[in-house]
Amino acid sequence: MPLTVPMDEELRLALPDLTRAERQLASHILANYPVAALGSITALAAAAGVSSPTAVRLVQKLGYKGYPDFQRSLRAQVEAMLVSPLVKQARTATAPEGHVLARFMGAVMDNLQATLAQIDPAEFDAAAALLADPSRRIFAMGGRITHAIADYFVTLMKVIRPEVQMMSDMSNAWPPALLDMKPGDVLLVFDIRRYENAVVQVAEVAREQGAEVVLVTDRWVSPAAAHAAHVLPCHIEAPSAWDSNVTLMVMVEALLTAVQGLTWEVTEGRMKRLEDLYTRTRLFRRYR
Repeated sequence: MPLTVPMDEELRLALPDLTRAERQLASHILANYPVAALGSITALAAAAGVSSPTAVRLVQKLGYKGYPDFQRSLRAQVEAMLVSPLVKQARTATAPEGHVLARFMGAVMDNLQATLAQIDPAEFDAAAALLADPSRRIFAMGGRITHAIADYFVTLMKVIRPEVQMMSDMSNAWPPALLDMKPGDVLLVFDIRRYENAVVQVAEVAREQGAEVVLVTDRWVSPAAAHAAHVLPCHIEAPSAWDSNVTLMVMVEALLTAVQGLTWEVTEGRMKRLEDLYTRTRLFRRYR
């Protein structure tokens, strides 16, 4: 089975065509992805409350020869999820010839096209509607690398609407922020491979406190998805030791554009007042 479609996405797409027992098993795997399916078939079936033959039938419906074939594919995807920069660079060394700029730009454009094809417009619209809702406060956070993207989102979202807060990248600042998070608030989370435990934990606690979690992640999907109301997966592969964050940035700017459109009556006034403040404080250089 090719690895172009993440295993959890395969399971979600198959849900409508499954029997009750198969759907129960698939839901268990999705709720505990990917750990649940990495053990024996007996342990998986027992944990899901179904029989081992049900597990065999499920993986065969997904196109696998049997449970061992299913597990090999899953382990390959998990390996891809957790690949380190050193491993990525070693793979890049065998990439096709051509100028690095052309190869990298080509990969980025492929990522954008693949991301557009994978995103459900209804899911995107629902996430934008949450972020635009004036009754909800917005919190944003990311990991070691994606923290910068969360910061960019907050900088511009503060212009569009009030009650937007950046969560510090210092873990000791998260408990006080979570303390103030209320039911109905929105936490926008950025988390791509190699997924960070602290980010997943914050998403879990935020959901427990009644916040709606929106996750921007990669195509393998962060474990934080288990706590998210909406998931926006992006393709991030690049001929480099590091993954590309271009699609995440495009996703942020698309969300900002959507929210701006939904809140323009308020946003226009905020922008005018902000420009007046910029003029008064002479923040920007002016040419005569």
